[in-house]
Amino acid sequence: MTVQQRATLEDVARLAGVSSKTVSRVFTHRDLVAPETVERVLTAAKRLRFRPNPLARGLRRGGSTNTIGFIMGELSNPFYYKVAAGIEKELSASGFSLVVATTDDTAEGEERVAEALLGQRLGALLLIPVADDQSYLEGERHLGTPVIAIDRPARNLVADSIVLENHRGVYDATTRLLERGHRRIGYVCNPASVYTQAERLRGYRDALAAYGVHDSARWERLADDLAVPADGFIADLLNADDAPTAIITGNNRVTISALRVLRDRGDTRTALVGFDDFDTADVLGVSVITHDPVGLGRAAASIAIERMQDPAGFTRRLEMPTWILERGTGERLPSERNPA
Repeated sequence: MTVQQRATLEDVARLAGVSSKTVSRVFTHRDLVAPETVERVLTAAKRLRFRPNPLARGLRRGGSTNTIGFIMGELSNPFYYKVAAGIEKELSASGFSLVVATTDDTAEGEERVAEALLGQRLGALLLIPVADDQSYLEGERHLGTPVIAIDRPARNLVADSIVLENHRGVYDATTRLLERGHRRIGYVCNPASVYTQAERLRGYRDALAAYGVHDSARWERLADDLAVPADGFIADLLNADDAPTAIITGNNRVTISALRVLRDRGDTRTALVGFDDFDTADVLGVSVITHDPVGLGRAAASIAIERMQDPAGFTRRLEMPTWILERGTGERLPSERNPA
């Protein structure tokens, strides 16, 4: 098969009978060109299947493009792709395009992917930080590329950030369990070292302390290996002599592990509240601490657009609300008050 070469801006200019500068202006500042000329240029471009190249145009100017980069974890996590969907909705409405790359939730992947994307002269970079240090982006920020951290604040980098009300969400969920009479409340998370889990764990401990429960460590199972399912940690917790009567899970993956363990044990007594909603949680009657990941993405994209217009403004840190959806599992009373 013979591959036909793509039409150039000069090809369109010849067919339309105008200068190359006029064609360029039609695709960048159309309002400055006479309507009949615009129509002639667009007709020629359509015939030649010509598409303008915003990346090349931006590089010729020595500036950035209208492409925004988003770096997230692995694609299998629904939270990530819902955030990406929100970003895309907001950007497309404002005339920007989005390019997405994944880190596989590794620090090495984050820096490697960031360097590759920034080589395209992005208008802005949005990322869900994984590495312990984002100072490698400071030089790019000084060159005028805004960086917006999503879900977790950036470390060692001056950057806008937008996160969830992690502490408050788990604090409120733990308090509701305490109000229902639970005192042995477990907390399971993996990974435990990231900012989000540190804040959620703090909310759990603060709520217990407010009710005079200060020895929560025996009911905590904190892991840092995504390759290991949380099933074993949860089974170990429930096999203890002083097993908890309720469990809070730190993310949707761990919630699914907890559901699997409870099902295998035939356990319908232990209360369960998970952080993050998921597709079948309503069908399964799982109580969750939820939020709006699409809204989180839209808000992050909006911040990026504002920052491109005002790169010297003060950095901001915003918190998006969380709330509890009671569906059944989180409303179970302690087993001694609710015999099978």
